[in-house]
Amino acid sequence: MPVLQPPRLLLLPLTRAVIARRLEAEAFTLPLPGPDGPLGVTFGPEWPGDPLPVFPGMLAALVGNESEVAGSFVAVRRDTGEAVGMLGTKGPALPDGAQEIGYGLSPAVWGQSYATEGVSVLVAYLHTQPDVHAVTAETAVDNSASARVLTKLGFRPVGRGHSDEDGSLILWSHAAT
Repeated sequence: MPVLQPPRLLLLPLTRAVIARRLEAEAFTLPLPGPDGPLGVTFGPEWPGDPLPVFPGMLAALVGNESEVAGSFVAVRRDTGEAVGMLGTKGPALPDGAQEIGYGLSPAVWGQSYATEGVSVLVAYLHTQPDVHAVTAETAVDNSASARVLTKLGFRPVGRGHSDEDGSLILWSHAAT
């Protein structure tokens, strides 16, 4: 997987080593392959937030010598080398070409446009993939910050849904241009 490069972030592939280390320790520094060679990335105890409970399953799903979780990226601040979130796909694209994404950033960087930067570059990358015709997302009805991110990036609400975790949802879609 490539390293994606929004202006103030690096989106580095989520690796087996990162997941395994996070399951062992709350805070750590780990060298990850960056665009210009190894980069020492600092992971604080709040990282990755909500996705942590699925990490054991993600680790178990990596078979053989697979070292990266397909479509998943660690969001790293370029200026500090600190991991501030995760972005990525929620499985393979559907047969109709819809590719669902999810993202979450640490509360310490909310309101600073890091989500907009990261999601923008992720969506542009996904639209280069031959099997992706639309990028989709879901947000909780009361998550106005995520709704603003998606709206700024050209996503349009296309329906409603529900999840046990988040309650009522807005379904979003971004068509390839």
